[in-house]
Amino acid sequence: MRTTRALGLGAVGVGIAVLLISSQARLSAQSSGDPAIRIGAGDLGGAVTSANGPEAGVWVIAETSDLPTRFIKIVVTDDRGRYLIPELPKATYSVWVRGYGLVDSPKVRTTPGKFLDLNAVIAPNAAAAAEYYPAIYWYSMLRVPEKSEFPGTGPQGNGIPVALKDQTQWLDVVKTNGCYTCHQLGNKATRAIPKELGDFTNSEAAWGRRIVSGQAMTQMTNNIKRLDPTRAYKLFADWTDRIAAGELPASRPPRPQGIERNVVVTLWDWAGPKDYLHDEISTDKRKPTVNANGLIYGAPEESTDLFPVLDPVNHKATQVKMLVRDPATPSSKQNPMTPSPYWGPDPIWDSQTSMHNPMFDERGRVWFTSRVGAPANPDFCKTGSAHPSAKLFPMEQSNRHLSVYEPKSGKITLIRTCFSTHHLVFAEDANHTLWTSAGGPASGVIGWLNRKMFDETGDEQKSQSWTALILDTNGNGKRDEYVEPDQPVDPTKDKRVVAAFYGIGVNPNDGTVWGTVLGFPGYVIRLNPGANPPATALAEVFEPPLPGYGPRGMDIDRNGVVWTPLSSGHLASFDRRKCKGPLNGPRATGQHCPEGWTLYPYPGPQLANVTDPGSAEASYYAWVDQFDTFGLGRNVPIGTGNANEGLLALVNGKFVVLRVPYPMGFYAKWMDGRIDDPNAGWKGKGLWSTYATRTPFHVEGGKGTTSKVVKFQLRPDPLAR
Repeated sequence: MRTTRALGLGAVGVGIAVLLISSQARLSAQSSGDPAIRIGAGDLGGAVTSANGPEAGVWVIAETSDLPTRFIKIVVTDDRGRYLIPELPKATYSVWVRGYGLVDSPKVRTTPGKFLDLNAVIAPNAAAAAEYYPAIYWYSMLRVPEKSEFPGTGPQGNGIPVALKDQTQWLDVVKTNGCYTCHQLGNKATRAIPKELGDFTNSEAAWGRRIVSGQAMTQMTNNIKRLDPTRAYKLFADWTDRIAAGELPASRPPRPQGIERNVVVTLWDWAGPKDYLHDEISTDKRKPTVNANGLIYGAPEESTDLFPVLDPVNHKATQVKMLVRDPATPSSKQNPMTPSPYWGPDPIWDSQTSMHNPMFDERGRVWFTSRVGAPANPDFCKTGSAHPSAKLFPMEQSNRHLSVYEPKSGKITLIRTCFSTHHLVFAEDANHTLWTSAGGPASGVIGWLNRKMFDETGDEQKSQSWTALILDTNGNGKRDEYVEPDQPVDPTKDKRVVAAFYGIGVNPNDGTVWGTVLGFPGYVIRLNPGANPPATALAEVFEPPLPGYGPRGMDIDRNGVVWTPLSSGHLASFDRRKCKGPLNGPRATGQHCPEGWTLYPYPGPQLANVTDPGSAEASYYAWVDQFDTFGLGRNVPIGTGNANEGLLALVNGKFVVLRVPYPMGFYAKWMDGRIDDPNAGWKGKGLWSTYATRTPFHVEGGKGTTSKVVKFQLRPDPLAR
């Protein structure tokens, strides 16, 4: 393993100056005389200056509510403070400047086709400037237990559970695989205690009450129990108390630099104010020209059975109701809860379908992992069934299944699977095999659908299969009798492992299926299906070496290299071709190929008293731009910058930060790239994502704020039309 320090492309933080001039923008009928700013009928352009002169690397934001759904477009100024916002739909816009070292300038009302020079407003003090910093700069102020306090000695000792043997295990919980799983930490909503929460004797008690608010209380309390609540509340209370007393982040974010200034960000509102999104999809991952200029679809998980649909050409957002087969299917409305400081005692989530992840196929249909019925499986899944997979490994229950929506007809087809589904991905094979992950590690199987067979027959039983995860422990290259996970290794047999894929990807070169396994230290697993996958599939397991730990979502590039974010604050690659030792046998237990790993520290500061390399970033997922749908090149891995409030693209060992400055609180769990017109240059390409926090009311704007579709485009320069 080698660790590579990936430097951000930004310069050091901007200085904070005193407000010297009044903050008024001026609208003129002519440009400031610079021939480089060429305004078309749908464009806005001009120059941004402050008392310090031209303001480079700041954002100019144009927003309107005149269209069927709210629309926002954002660009960055060049090194001379010039900007050009291209191709705005006909409407009246509010336009203003935001940037690090500034406070927002007054909003100016205008229409496209004009020159608009803007006066930026220098922040009057450091505290005012810090209000615009991404969440990571505030969350990095959290103090965690020192390395010397581990292993924990329990409630009668230092309050750290004895199960936590190392500081890294604590960090794994307060980051990607615990506290950061569903929403952002460090934003305005979480770094302060809302007065609506109630009156408390101290901040520790307030944190104890905050944790149980709303319908996510079970997941929240389960995570905090992994840390010991008393100790955890004390540390989080110390964090918010210091901020309330005026303490500011120790480091400042850099302004966009270099190619980061070429980014154009477009946003549309979609879904309802009580709905949250998990993912969106714009095209077929295998062929990104599918659904060119078409509708964008979202998965609202536990919040609602209405999945959002965006028409980005006509700026219109609608919803479609997903179905269940069994009307008695449980709903998230039944989740235990205590009143929310935002919504009061009434539940806001009501979903039977729990749509988690969508994916396009080559025919333009949208596939979802979604719940079809109650967890108890039908008989064909269970012991005694003649189903080939059930005979080998019967399944008693599954919590989420499959569905497919045909946009042209509006038809929804439900598919009851014996195995639980979470994420899904199509293979590049003759059967268009749909592989699914199960999410949590307790599942123990991986399942798939022969989509060609299902399309031809409609038979959900015959078209699905699954397999247990079996390691080739005896090293003979084939699957044999195996011992169970709780049994000792037998050198003459193989061994089953209790694991399940979370992220999932298919190697386009050999058809092997790869996935990440949650937990500490976590793993990536390679599954070779073999000739008869339920009976022949063999798994290999690979553990990230320290200082890396805690993989979550993952993807794979066209060369077969796996990319995954780590809870340690790294983007990691794993290249199996670099492994030197045997990849099966009794010693192939996970730590046998450190040389296959490379760790790239994410941008942003580390947590306050953590000395290990990495970042306070808690990236949820990684996606690989296999076909250069954005403009940074083929096979560029991109992580969700959940604390950095953007996407983090790794180009030649350095990160390009694609930040979303407005509204603050951008938190993605997925992205994809689409080519609308391969002959249109940058205008025909783009990345698509969505605000995927479970708490859209934490986003700038507060209660009533909706999730948004976000499109990223990369121009050749900041003034390109």
